[in-house]
Amino acid sequence: MRAANTRKKSPRPSRGDRSLAIKNPLTTKEIQALRQQLEELRLEHRDLDDVIHHLIHSDYPDQLQLKRLKKRKLKLKDSVEMIESRLIPDLDA
Repeated sequence: MRAANTRKKSPRPSRGDRSLAIKNPLTTKEIQALRQQLEELRLEHRDLDDVIHHLIHSDYPDQLQLKRLKKRKLKLKDSVEMIESRLIPDLDA
């Protein structure tokens, strides 16, 4: 005789509930806003790169300022990557 399975199964979500599990796609306005923000962050990142380059090649580079600028540049890069990943649509495997 088989032992009864005492573990309770969680109820399967109905079709309507499954759609809630999938992330809502971005609206056109949200996509445009993210693309605009992405372009601004990329521009600031390039500008910081130029400032860092000039500061490094100056006669007396301020190491503290360089460190702060590089840290800001890394934060910008992280923000750019986060926004880029949001703009990539989720694909079902």
